[in-house]
Amino acid sequence: MEYIKTIAANLRLRDMIDIAIVAFAYYKLYMIIRETRAKQLLKGIMFLVIISALASTLRLFTLSWILSNTLQVGLIALIIVFQPELRKALEYIGRTTFLSFNFFEGDEKRDEDTIKALSTACIALSNQKIGALIVFELKTGLNDFIDSGVVIDADISSSLLINIFIPNTPLHDGAVIVKDYRVKAASCFLPLTDNSHLSQDIGTRHRAAIGVTERSDAIAVIVSEETGAISYAHEGRLYRNIESKELKELFSSIYKHEEKQTFIERWWQRDVKK
Repeated sequence: MEYIKTIAANLRLRDMIDIAIVAFAYYKLYMIIRETRAKQLLKGIMFLVIISALASTLRLFTLSWILSNTLQVGLIALIIVFQPELRKALEYIGRTTFLSFNFFEGDEKRDEDTIKALSTACIALSNQKIGALIVFELKTGLNDFIDSGVVIDADISSSLLINIFIPNTPLHDGAVIVKDYRVKAASCFLPLTDNSHLSQDIGTRHRAAIGVTERSDAIAVIVSEETGAISYAHEGRLYRNIESKELKELFSSIYKHEEKQTFIERWWQRDVKK
């Protein structure tokens, strides 16, 4: 008790700021690796560290030597094993602006027309139960995925988006990628998520949407061809079965700064499936 009092008495404002920064860094690290294989590997590493400390304390020299050398060599292995997570963390640091989407700069009329075109297309596809996947590039470039598809580079319009996803047409299979106010490419191939915690009823289109948002800050809107339900993915999370009003708010959060906070607050308490 006296030891705690001594620490508290000597605690300075600088120390409190230092502790707060470290705590925040560990929290953000946990948020990045949670429910991924990195989390399980981290548990294993912590177990080895604890066993190594116990072996050293109990003077179990052989076990301590083996664990000590294993951990030293393991640092190199960790960089290789955690490469996807490390890349994700560095990309996150590079694009971080707290709780913000990347907003496209345009005049109000253009924003309204774009939001209306996107909403009309998604609702029409939903009513006809036509599957669709539309990815919005924000701060992280998606050129690698754009190059995998067919370049279109056309203005956004509801008729264009609907025609792209009509079944049995040349471009219907794959994702459409939107950058700013342009449909950059269609029939793009996206990486599937390797998240093992997803529900079994989540299909390939939804897994691709999650996969691309795990590797970037993109927003992906999905229309299910089985049910017609509209969902969206962001930061590796899937938000399912949104209504038309919420869909318009999502598009407004991309193209209109003033709508962002309202939309985030609305979805903060929603059930999130990863």
